[in-house]
Amino acid sequence: MIKVLFVCLGNICRSPSAEAVMIDYVKKAGLSDKIFCDSAGTNGRHDGENADPRSREHALKRGYDLTSISRKIVPGKDFADFNYIVVMDDNNLQTLKNLDPENKWRDKMYRMVQFCQKHDCKKVPDPYHMGPDGFEDVLDILEDACSGFLQKIKADHAL
Repeated sequence: MIKVLFVCLGNICRSPSAEAVMIDYVKKAGLSDKIFCDSAGTNGRHDGENADPRSREHALKRGYDLTSISRKIVPGKDFADFNYIVVMDDNNLQTLKNLDPENKWRDKMYRMVQFCQKHDCKKVPDPYHMGPDGFEDVLDILEDACSGFLQKIKADHAL
């Protein structure tokens, strides 16, 4: 099983949205038995909570069901267990690098936007303090990035 972990700050907006979009793309590609997706946050402030209601609402309009429950990343376990660890911005990436001082897991860490094919952006912006357009923009970026990321996984694993 190929395992993917999406990471943002609180694990209530961006990373659960990325997880839901990717799960949908994986399912449509007929690869649900080969690719597992999860999400986590770099802080545990929202542990045990559902995704932000606004994220769930906007995702549902596009057919994505955000069912994940927020959790904080567990560095030793998650770094070892997941093949890909995909962050939403450079702050998340730096936090993960700080949790990996020996550089043991760096080759598993990616920025979500590096897989975008249409959008030219430096990060997946945090929509938490933004209006409805912010949540829509995030989904636009994630759909683009997840499409490119799925292509990478398929190429990496000859799927």
